[in-house]
Amino acid sequence: MRHLLRMPALAVLTLTFTAPAVANDAPSVDDLPAPVQALTDQGLTIHGQFEAPAGLTGYGASHSRGEVAVYLLPGGEHAIIGTLVDAEGTNLSEPQLDRHVRAAQFAEVWQDLEASHWIADGSPDAERIVYTFTDPNCPYCRQFWHEARPWVEAGQVQLRHIMIGVLASDSPAKAAALLGAEDPAAALHAHSGEGDEIEAGPQSREIEEQVYANNQLFDSLGFMATPTTLYRDGDRVDRVEGVPSPERLEEVMGGPAP
Repeated sequence: MRHLLRMPALAVLTLTFTAPAVANDAPSVDDLPAPVQALTDQGLTIHGQFEAPAGLTGYGASHSRGEVAVYLLPGGEHAIIGTLVDAEGTNLSEPQLDRHVRAAQFAEVWQDLEASHWIADGSPDAERIVYTFTDPNCPYCRQFWHEARPWVEAGQVQLRHIMIGVLASDSPAKAAALLGAEDPAAALHAHSGEGDEIEAGPQSREIEEQVYANNQLFDSLGFMATPTTLYRDGDRVDRVEGVPSPERLEEVMGGPAP
């Protein structure tokens, strides 16, 4: 089992992306100008086309290591890969990458979270849903559990703990024990809130496979720390790795503590 670094309590990494439905505006490879088509031959995937300043035509693209903007120069014979900025140094490429590359990708992420195997912590009628990847051996997950109590207990937020086992050799068994408990929410409350260590007893193959699937989702999203928490803010979906700062916690929970 791979051991991941646990994020210190104040360390936060954020990824923001726009998640409304976006039409697929990716041009056919055969319709791309020659320089852009040549880049697809080298491994780039073109997701969308947009108008850019100074007569440039922009393309939102991705490769195995991330996203890039491609700009076709007037005349159509040359292209540049990079970041376009204005006179104030404002990054003009990043919003286009959010719209044309990340939006569709991360709209699917929210669906993957909904379909994962989680323990509901809080009212099913809560207006706000927050997903968090939780390892039973993670002290920062317990800290986040405690800090979320005001919103959860007020019925404003349902915190959905996607149980994973990545930090210690017995983490998968403990995660399975929590998912497979007769009352998973009560078991998680005892484990995280009262400090009662869950006993890692044998579970059904179905429950073990649920933990494995959650681990695979955690890995496939490129996450590196527990807790990793995802939440919606209007049209955006944001991610925080580690325990949020007090100010960021209010953002995650949708407002000040009740």
